[in-house]
Amino acid sequence: MSVQKVLMVLTSHDTLGDSGEKTGFWIEEFASPYYTFIDAGFEVTLASPAGGQAPIDPKSELEDFQTASTHRFDKDKTAQQAVMNTHVLSTIDQQQFDAVFYPGGHGPLWDLADNQTSIELIEQFLAAQKPVAAVCHATAALLNVKDASGELAIKGKAVSGFTNTEEAAVQLTDIVPFLLEDELIKRGADYQKVDDWSALAVQDGLIISGQNPASSELVAKKLVQQIIA
Repeated sequence: MSVQKVLMVLTSHDTLGDSGEKTGFWIEEFASPYYTFIDAGFEVTLASPAGGQAPIDPKSELEDFQTASTHRFDKDKTAQQAVMNTHVLSTIDQQQFDAVFYPGGHGPLWDLADNQTSIELIEQFLAAQKPVAAVCHATAALLNVKDASGELAIKGKAVSGFTNTEEAAVQLTDIVPFLLEDELIKRGADYQKVDDWSALAVQDGLIISGQNPASSELVAKKLVQQIIA
């Protein structure tokens, strides 16, 4: 039996609006799914819009946010090299993969919501009946994806993502380019959420999504189940 292959798409965006602060992808939302896939025996490829070094949100490296998976990443030279040398997203061929996963962090709000390459790639995965997963702010990558009939792919679909109240709690409501919860609802998604910072992963057909960092492993496990089903 051939090895299952998962593409993980990371943000290339590292500035937090006009705040003067840095952003990027949230390390836990990458590390936990990455090791879920690796431990399932999958092959993982990393890509980003610009290729090369994908920026890690420095806040996500603070002690409060460390987990067993982030500590594992800190000792894993192979994974660190992969993050430093991501493939350019435009060079990726959907046919080479069984599924795609988008880790969050604030970066995707800027460079993945309207990224035509990413949008077309997700559309290709869905058209090929392959699952697409995203967690936290990365469900922004689903906002403008359309299905074969030209309808928005998330219209009427159960989808989660970072909530307005979570955004307010981290005091970035006025910094981010849009509020993800509002935009998902605006596009007709059946938006799902639980209490702030609690874990939630939802699946509707081929689309799997999670609310926040705490949800990343649940989303990854649902993706694994979908791939091996």
